Amino acid sequence: EKSFWKQFQALSDPVFHQVSKELPDVGNSIFRSIMPMHHLMWLVSGNAAAETFPKEADALLWKMNEKMLLTVPKPLTARSWEKLFEWIRKKAEQHLQRQNQPNFPENDWLITYRNLDDNSFEIDIHRCGFITIAKKYGVEGMLPGICSVDFMISHYMGNGFSRTKTLGAGDECCNCHYELQGTCPLHAPKGMK
Repeated sequence: EKSFWKQFQALSDPVFHQVSKELPDVGNSIFRSIMPMHHLMWLVSGNAAAETFPKEADALLWKMNEKMLLTVPKPLTARSWEKLFEWIRKKAEQHLQRQNQPNFPENDWLITYRNLDDNSFEIDIHRCGFITIAKKYGVEGMLPGICSVDFMISHYMGNGFSRTKTLGAGDECCNCHYELQGTCPLHAPKGMK
């Protein structure tokens, strides 16, 4: 396994450094923190490895994200989610205002946001920055794997999350439902990314 990771790093690092210089800035977007642009860089640079390791590409992206998540102690992830939950509510409202401005970045996400109650809200994503960049670099095929990571993040953070549609799988939107107190399977339900 060490030789695999060394080979992956050798293939992906040069691409990562080049792409990081080219990615557009999305300014004060809510998605700057929730779905960091560095994931896009790994998506593109990971494609260099995917050409060599096509069967392992999705599993590789999964392992990288899981390793990052599991380095944070569980009590800390739960507290972090509580703060993040409220932060997302506030920023989602601001994002709705921003996306109506004429200078809204073309690579930023377009959303619909609904605050349901104290425990839950929903965000429908109509345009995804991941997909915009993935199309630019010709790596759309890696998107379903990246999309499934949402389930893993919610599972380890101990919050509720569900989705029945995903842009990365060809649907018209990502219909995300979040709960402060809830559960989420580690892996996306069968047939759902």
